[in-house]
Amino acid sequence: MTARRRLTQHDIARIAGVSQTTVSLVLNNRTDAEVRIARETRERVLRVIAETGYVADPVARRLADRRNRILGVFTYEAVFPSTGADFYHPFLVGIEECAEEVGSDLLLFTSARSADGAKRRIFNEDSRVRLADGCLLLGRSVDRTDLARLVSEGLPFVSVGRRDDAGGPVPYVGADYPAAVRALVDRAVTLGHRRLGYAGAGVGAESQADRFRGFREATAAAGVHGVHVPVTEGGHGRVLDELAADRVTAVFAEDPADAVTIAWAAEERGLAIPGELSVISLGTPAPPGRAGLEFTGFGIPRRQMGHRSVQVLTELLERGHGAPQEVLPCELVAGNTLTPPPPTPTPTPTQGESS
Repeated sequence: MTARRRLTQHDIARIAGVSQTTVSLVLNNRTDAEVRIARETRERVLRVIAETGYVADPVARRLADRRNRILGVFTYEAVFPSTGADFYHPFLVGIEECAEEVGSDLLLFTSARSADGAKRRIFNEDSRVRLADGCLLLGRSVDRTDLARLVSEGLPFVSVGRRDDAGGPVPYVGADYPAAVRALVDRAVTLGHRRLGYAGAGVGAESQADRFRGFREATAAAGVHGVHVPVTEGGHGRVLDELAADRVTAVFAEDPADAVTIAWAAEERGLAIPGELSVISLGTPAPPGRAGLEFTGFGIPRRQMGHRSVQVLTELLERGHGAPQEVLPCELVAGNTLTPPPPTPTPTPTQGESS
């Protein structure tokens, strides 16, 4: 069986009775003042393209506009396969949706490893990231050396998630964690809480630091007591001990998984949630747990972040310079684990005191 020869722009020009230059201008949708193509001519070329099923050679188009319409997605952690319940799934859905809208394909990069093989890196002796027009970075934490090299070499990229400067501004689309945490602290203060706790690292990845910064700013602005209790593996009992010693009535868990574990550990000690201890999840709240708990917190706009990241990268490619930085608002989730604090016990008069 003889393979069918691929149609070329020359073929389309011959069938339509126009020059190959005219076909190229129509394919690239050139409509500016310097290019004048009669409407009838444009329509005739488009009709021939539709009738013949012609598809532009991607290599030729890349040579013409210096872009291949391929966006890379580099993941610092394994994200496939993903289900609707997976943390990364909404990011990927948003990325895919917008890539289709802007007419780009996606190329997943996963193969680069550090010298010791311990973690993924963008650059190694066989780095292929330059195959794409630009790249999206996805992961809870991003290697600082990679960021610094991307910035210094001027390679187009956008981080899905806020990143600190790395030898220069880093383009990103993140979530406005500080504002979301401040709103939740304000809600707790309005309900009467005056002793608040923050359970989590508070340092490390930018997303952790942003949450803790929001907590510190809000407690300081409200003039209430705020205590930081780091969470270590299996240490939720110790966290409760420190919160109790500080008479905390509302705890803000940096990780939604810790919100669940703290609530369970408190209930096992006989503490009513939220009657005796309010628990707030600083991230997409976990599904309803035992005793019908639906955690108060906020939802991370993951799908919107993925979608907007592709838009920002596309705009950056068209502009050719800059380091756009955006944060998207988080949506507060009311839940049922934040209520007014328990009433402060009235001291019992000692003998001889007047009641």
